Amino acid sequence: MIRYPADLNMADTKQPAVGIISTVLIMAVSLAFISFFELSTFTGWVAYCIECMIPMQIVIGVTWATKHPQFAATRRQPAKGLMLASITIVAGLITGILFLYTINGGVSAPTPFLGMFTVTLVLSTFAGAIIWGGWPFMNMIKSPVAAGLAMLASCYLANYIIFRVFFNYGFMQGAPVYVAALDPHGLFNAWSAVVYYVTVIAVMFLMLSFDLWPLTKFPAIMKQPVLGFVWSAICLVLGYVAFYIGIKVLRMDVVSFMVHVPVAFIFGTIIVLNMLQGSLFPKMTQPLKGVLNIVTVDVVGTFLFAIYEALSGKVTGALKVGPPTYDFELWIASALLGVTFPLLIFHAEFFKLWPLKRTA
Repeated sequence: MIRYPADLNMADTKQPAVGIISTVLIMAVSLAFISFFELSTFTGWVAYCIECMIPMQIVIGVTWATKHPQFAATRRQPAKGLMLASITIVAGLITGILFLYTINGGVSAPTPFLGMFTVTLVLSTFAGAIIWGGWPFMNMIKSPVAAGLAMLASCYLANYIIFRVFFNYGFMQGAPVYVAALDPHGLFNAWSAVVYYVTVIAVMFLMLSFDLWPLTKFPAIMKQPVLGFVWSAICLVLGYVAFYIGIKVLRMDVVSFMVHVPVAFIFGTIIVLNMLQGSLFPKMTQPLKGVLNIVTVDVVGTFLFAIYEALSGKVTGALKVGPPTYDFELWIASALLGVTFPLLIFHAEFFKLWPLKRTA
């Protein structure tokens, strides 16, 4: 899982070849898996179940750096990867059931309210683990496991507040899936809110490509909680600028903007920084390294987006583009970040690319 800059510069003579091979294999597995489900099942139950696992996956990969819990982390591969993945699945199962009876109001199938809540929970956990580095729990609690779980619980709470305050589904009134009692009646159109949040986290990933340059020039900023406040502010401002340009200036549909810009960018970042382990420009220094990373991320993200788009009809069938149903947009967002992303992280971080790489 993406960590702080110092963790992104580890030389590996097998990279980028092993990362490329792993990515191709995982993409093939992901698309084959998706092909077993019709559209509503895939973007509903399947996407929901997998997304419920991702917050714990972030905790294990980022906060614990796959070193905890020790009963799993001390095993050799593939036992280590299997045990860490099992913990992730169990955690996802527990939270998935909890959210069905709380956020979803006991409705038997995932609703749009629940779908967006789980997406923003993933975003909130990214922010808590990466931007804030698990602060203050990693400083206050001696046990890394307890600290990580406390951070995760705080992300649940923060996300619930964000969801209740900012998300409004009034535009869905009259639709069969609309349930007034589940609508938070927040400040902003729910689509605009979730797309803005995805864009904010995309900026977070952009800054990782620069190893947090130029913030690294200021040691006082690189300590928590100052780093968390500064990094968050930058992401919020630049995220708004990107959102404003895409939606207000270029007049893009808000959901189309989400999948073509921040979603594709985040997916490209995962490939370049995680799967290839930042190996493409090891001798470059910042900011040139960051610029080259960003260009590569954009090219890779756009290229892989195009591959998934081209294969979508063969995998799932004809998909309608745009409102009101956004079939294609929901499909590709779920395919890239709801299925392929967690499988990539399982292999890159939990299994350390085993068996393509032999690791302890």
